[in-house]
Amino acid sequence: MTQTPRIEFWFEFGSTYSYPAAMRIESLVEEHGVRVDWRVFLLGPIFKEIGWGDSPFNLYPAKGRYMWRDLERVCNVHGIPFSRPSAFPRNGLLASRIACRYSDEPWLPQFVKSVYTANFARDLEIAATETIKACLAGCVTDPGKIIEDAQSPPSKKALRARTEEARDRGIFGAPTFFLGGEMYWGNDRLETALNSVANA
Repeated sequence: MTQTPRIEFWFEFGSTYSYPAAMRIESLVEEHGVRVDWRVFLLGPIFKEIGWGDSPFNLYPAKGRYMWRDLERVCNVHGIPFSRPSAFPRNGLLASRIACRYSDEPWLPQFVKSVYTANFARDLEIAATETIKACLAGCVTDPGKIIEDAQSPPSKKALRARTEEARDRGIFGAPTFFLGGEMYWGNDRLETALNSVANA
Protein backbone atom coordinates (compact mmCIF):
# COMPACT_ATOMS: atom_id res chain seq x y z
CA MET A 1 0.00 0.00 0.00
CA THR A 2 1.42 3.36 -1.04
CA GLN A 3 1.84 5.81 1.80
CA THR A 4 0.55 9.37 1.45
CA PRO A 5 3.49 11.77 1.04
CA ARG A 6 3.98 14.21 3.92
CA ILE A 7 5.38 17.71 3.89
CA GLU A 8 6.81 19.27 7.04
CA PHE A 9 5.88 22.94 7.35
CA TRP A 10 8.26 24.73 9.71
CA PHE A 11 6.96 28.18 10.60
CA GLU A 12 7.50 31.04 13.04
CA PHE A 13 4.70 33.36 14.13
CA GLY A 14 6.86 36.46 13.72
CA SER A 15 7.89 35.44 10.20
CA THR A 16 6.37 37.55 7.46
CA TYR A 17 6.48 35.01 4.64
CA SER A 18 5.23 32.22 6.89
CA TYR A 19 1.92 34.10 6.89
CA PRO A 20 0.94 33.52 3.24
CA ALA A 21 2.41 30.02 3.41
CA ALA A 22 0.17 29.16 6.36
CA MET A 23 -2.88 30.60 4.65
CA ARG A 24 -2.24 28.65 1.42
CA ILE A 25 -0.77 25.32 2.38
CA GLU A 26 -3.92 23.36 3.22
CA SER A 27 -5.58 23.83 -0.16
CA LEU A 28 -2.31 23.18 -2.00
CA VAL A 29 -1.49 19.93 -0.24
CA GLU A 30 -5.01 18.69 -0.90
CA GLU A 31 -4.54 19.33 -4.63
CA HIS A 32 -1.31 17.33 -4.60
CA GLY A 33 -2.48 14.47 -2.38
CA VAL A 34 0.01 15.35 0.36
CA ARG A 35 -0.45 15.60 4.11
CA VAL A 36 1.07 18.45 6.10
CA ASP A 37 2.84 18.30 9.45
CA TRP A 38 2.72 21.69 11.19
CA ARG A 39 6.02 22.37 12.98
CA VAL A 40 6.37 25.65 14.85
CA PHE A 41 9.78 26.82 16.09
CA LEU A 42 11.53 29.98 17.24
CA LEU A 43 13.86 31.89 14.93
CA GLY A 44 15.28 34.13 17.65
CA PRO A 45 17.72 31.58 19.11
CA ILE A 46 18.86 30.57 15.62
CA PHE A 47 19.44 34.19 14.62
CA LYS A 48 21.41 34.80 17.82
CA GLU A 49 23.75 31.93 17.02
CA ILE A 50 24.69 33.60 13.74
CA GLY A 51 25.10 37.01 15.37
CA TRP A 52 21.76 38.65 14.62
CA GLY A 53 19.97 40.32 17.51
CA ASP A 54 16.96 41.26 15.41
CA SER A 55 15.15 40.32 12.22
CA PRO A 56 17.35 40.83 9.14
CA PHE A 57 14.51 42.95 7.75
CA ASN A 58 15.15 45.40 10.61
CA LEU A 59 18.93 45.08 10.52
CA TYR A 60 19.03 45.89 6.79
CA PRO A 61 16.47 48.68 6.12
CA ALA A 62 16.63 48.44 2.32
CA LYS A 63 15.85 44.74 2.55
CA GLY A 64 13.05 45.49 4.99
CA ARG A 65 11.43 48.07 2.73
CA TYR A 66 11.50 45.63 -0.15
CA MET A 67 10.10 42.81 1.98
CA TRP A 68 7.03 44.78 3.10
CA ARG A 69 6.16 45.78 -0.45
CA ASP A 70 6.81 42.26 -1.70
CA LEU A 71 4.68 40.71 1.04
CA GLU A 72 1.87 43.10 0.14
CA ARG A 73 2.11 41.97 -3.50
CA VAL A 74 2.16 38.29 -2.54
CA CYS A 75 -0.91 38.68 -0.36
CA ASN A 76 -2.75 40.62 -3.06
CA VAL A 77 -2.04 37.91 -5.63
CA HIS A 78 -3.48 35.22 -3.38
CA GLY A 79 -6.37 37.24 -1.97
CA ILE A 80 -4.95 37.20 1.56
CA PRO A 81 -5.76 40.21 3.77
CA PHE A 82 -2.71 42.19 4.80
CA SER A 83 -2.01 45.24 6.93
CA ARG A 84 1.56 46.04 7.88
CA PRO A 85 1.85 45.50 11.64
CA SER A 86 2.77 48.51 13.74
CA ALA A 87 5.33 46.39 15.62
CA PHE A 88 7.71 43.88 14.05
CA PRO A 89 8.64 41.25 14.86
CA ARG A 90 6.04 40.48 17.48
CA ASN A 91 6.59 37.99 20.29
CA GLY A 92 4.88 34.73 19.35
CA LEU A 93 6.16 32.71 22.30
CA LEU A 94 2.79 31.84 23.86
CA ALA A 95 1.24 30.99 20.50
CA SER A 96 4.29 28.88 19.67
CA ARG A 97 4.07 26.92 22.90
CA ILE A 98 0.43 26.17 22.11
CA ALA A 99 1.18 25.19 18.51
CA CYS A 100 4.01 22.92 19.65
CA ARG A 101 2.09 21.31 22.51
CA TYR A 102 -0.96 20.66 20.31
CA SER A 103 0.74 20.15 16.95
CA ASP A 104 -1.27 17.04 16.10
CA GLU A 105 -4.71 18.36 17.07
CA PRO A 106 -7.21 18.80 14.21
CA TRP A 107 -7.89 22.41 15.26
CA LEU A 108 -4.22 23.41 15.12
CA PRO A 109 -4.24 24.78 11.51
CA GLN A 110 -7.24 26.98 12.29
CA PHE A 111 -5.50 28.37 15.37
CA VAL A 112 -2.27 29.04 13.47
CA LYS A 113 -4.11 30.92 10.73
CA SER A 114 -6.05 32.90 13.32
CA VAL A 115 -2.84 34.05 15.01
CA TYR A 116 -1.27 35.03 11.70
CA THR A 117 -4.39 36.96 10.73
CA ALA A 118 -4.36 38.76 14.08
CA ASN A 119 -0.76 39.83 13.49
CA PHE A 120 -0.57 40.54 9.77
CA ALA A 121 -4.12 41.53 8.91
CA ARG A 122 -5.59 43.00 12.11
CA ASP A 123 -2.43 44.47 13.69
CA LEU A 124 -3.15 42.89 17.07
CA GLU A 125 -0.54 42.16 19.72
CA ILE A 126 -0.10 38.39 19.59
CA ALA A 127 2.00 38.42 22.76
CA ALA A 128 -1.16 39.39 24.66
CA THR A 129 -2.96 36.53 26.37
CA GLU A 130 -6.33 37.99 25.45
CA THR A 131 -5.45 37.97 21.76
CA ILE A 132 -4.40 34.33 21.92
CA LYS A 133 -7.49 33.44 23.92
CA ALA A 134 -9.62 35.03 21.19
CA CYS A 135 -7.73 33.06 18.54
CA LEU A 136 -8.40 29.86 20.46
CA ALA A 137 -12.06 30.65 21.06
CA GLY A 138 -13.07 29.55 17.59
CA CYS A 139 -11.07 26.31 17.90
CA VAL A 140 -11.58 24.84 21.37
CA THR A 141 -14.16 24.88 24.15
CA ASP A 142 -11.77 25.87 26.94
CA PRO A 143 -9.11 28.35 25.74
CA GLY A 144 -8.02 29.05 29.31
CA LYS A 145 -6.97 25.45 29.89
CA ILE A 146 -5.03 25.35 26.61
CA ILE A 147 -3.14 28.49 27.61
CA GLU A 148 -2.45 27.11 31.08
CA ASP A 149 -1.14 23.83 29.67
CA ALA A 150 1.04 25.67 27.17
CA GLN A 151 2.82 27.52 29.98
CA SER A 152 3.71 24.34 31.85
CA PRO A 153 7.37 23.21 32.10
CA PRO A 154 6.84 20.25 29.71
CA SER A 155 5.39 22.56 27.06
CA LYS A 156 8.26 25.00 27.41
CA LYS A 157 10.74 22.15 27.15
CA ALA A 158 9.01 20.79 24.04
CA LEU A 159 9.32 24.12 22.21
CA ARG A 160 12.99 24.41 23.12
CA ALA A 161 13.56 20.90 21.78
CA ARG A 162 11.65 21.73 18.58
CA THR A 163 13.79 24.83 18.03
CA GLU A 164 16.97 22.81 18.62
CA GLU A 165 15.74 20.25 16.09
CA ALA A 166 15.20 23.04 13.55
CA ARG A 167 18.76 24.27 14.08
CA ASP A 168 20.20 20.76 13.89
CA ARG A 169 18.41 20.13 10.60
CA GLY A 170 19.92 23.23 9.06
CA ILE A 171 16.89 25.53 9.18
CA PHE A 172 17.94 29.18 9.02
CA GLY A 173 14.67 30.93 8.17
CA ALA A 174 10.94 30.53 7.85
CA PRO A 175 8.94 29.15 6.26
CA THR A 176 10.95 26.00 5.58
CA PHE A 177 9.53 22.81 4.10
CA PHE A 178 10.84 19.26 4.05
CA LEU A 179 9.51 16.79 1.51
CA GLY A 180 11.11 13.59 0.31
CA GLY A 181 14.33 14.34 2.14
CA GLU A 182 14.72 17.75 0.46
CA MET A 183 14.64 21.12 2.22
CA TYR A 184 12.87 24.09 0.60
CA TRP A 185 13.03 27.61 2.04
CA GLY A 186 10.50 30.36 1.45
CA ASN A 187 6.83 30.79 0.68
CA ASP A 188 7.69 30.90 -3.03
CA ARG A 189 9.16 27.39 -2.80
CA LEU A 190 5.99 25.74 -1.50
CA GLU A 191 4.73 24.92 -4.99
CA THR A 192 8.20 23.71 -6.00
CA ALA A 193 8.22 21.30 -3.08
CA LEU A 194 4.74 19.97 -3.84
CA ASN A 195 5.41 19.65 -7.57
CA SER A 196 8.30 17.35 -6.72
CA VAL A 197 5.71 14.74 -5.72
CA ALA A 198 4.26 14.61 -9.22
CA ASN A 199 7.73 14.49 -10.73
CA ALA A 200 9.03 11.75 -8.45
